[in-house]
Amino acid sequence: MKIVKIGNKYVGDGYQTYIIFEAGQTHQGFENAKELIDIASKAGADAIKFQIFDSERLVSSRDILDIYEVIDKKTGQTKIMSEPLVESFKRHELTFEQWKELKQYADSKNIDFFATVCFPEEVDFVVSLNVPAIKICSADINHHWFIKYVARKKIPIMIDTGSSTIGEVEQTVDIIRNEGNEQIVIHHCPSGFPATLESINLRMITTLKQMFNYPIAFSDHSPGWDMCIAAVSLGANMIEKTITSDRAIQESEHIASIEPQEAKRIVQAIRNLEIALGEPRREFSRENFKKVLEKRRSIFAKVDLHVGQIISEKHIDFRRPGTGIPANFYNFILGARVGNFIKSGTMISWKDIEICDGPK
Repeated sequence: MKIVKIGNKYVGDGYQTYIIFEAGQTHQGFENAKELIDIASKAGADAIKFQIFDSERLVSSRDILDIYEVIDKKTGQTKIMSEPLVESFKRHELTFEQWKELKQYADSKNIDFFATVCFPEEVDFVVSLNVPAIKICSADINHHWFIKYVARKKIPIMIDTGSSTIGEVEQTVDIIRNEGNEQIVIHHCPSGFPATLESINLRMITTLKQMFNYPIAFSDHSPGWDMCIAAVSLGANMIEKTITSDRAIQESEHIASIEPQEAKRIVQAIRNLEIALGEPRREFSRENFKKVLEKRRSIFAKVDLHVGQIISEKHIDFRRPGTGIPANFYNFILGARVGNFIKSGTMISWKDIEICDGPK
């Protein structure tokens, strides 16, 4: 797998999971965006990601709706809401000057800052801020001209695959590579807020890892963080999870986001899982192996064994510790001749016997 460097971190097999908190459509303005940067930084996340919108330019008609689910935390009841997509986007618009301040603020908090962008001017702007990566939204998977434009900037590109086909993902990867950019991260991103269990399809992470020689990410749109943990266990190299001040805010994406008090717990849960996953091989230190042998069995004399006697099954027993002849070597012991007297209850050693015809 190719390793992608984002900021001062490396993303790929053999490195810590890169954890992103997404606040593109959940921040409630400039000040709240700063608060979410604080929360992400204190939680130990690697990055915070936003989305830069020019809503009137991006969405041509008010007839295009944003349909989403919201929750009442007091009752636990949910309902479906809808509004013009342009209005949903507009609430999260900030000026370039505000984005610049947020990037500087994130730098001061030692957390990576980057964004999803939609137009060349936005690409040029975030590149001027020296962001460590750019993300392409799933809706732009077939916007090949724009993808080429981003690829030419020669900085890491995150591809959000959403509901795209494997063929579309292959085309996008080829376009980026043909522009001489090999810094690619492919996101498996189930659709919907919240995503249904049937739509999450975590095994797609394994498929993408088999098909592409690039880090694979999981963008989680489901409530809680169980799916993030599952994704890491399946080999996801990066996790992206939306964050909000309050899950009950009656707007798009909040219902499936984590709240401030959960932020540190999800980071710690992933770090704990990484430790527990360990390595794909068994390793024992000398001290650990001594403890293992204490619980294994060796071959002991069940009765007194005299010089010249031929050992049979009725003469041996299997007892702890396993520091003598291992129990699985019993076939070598059967038929052996006793060379030195062995007292009943004593561990048999190789120096006390003579192997006659090999294992029985």
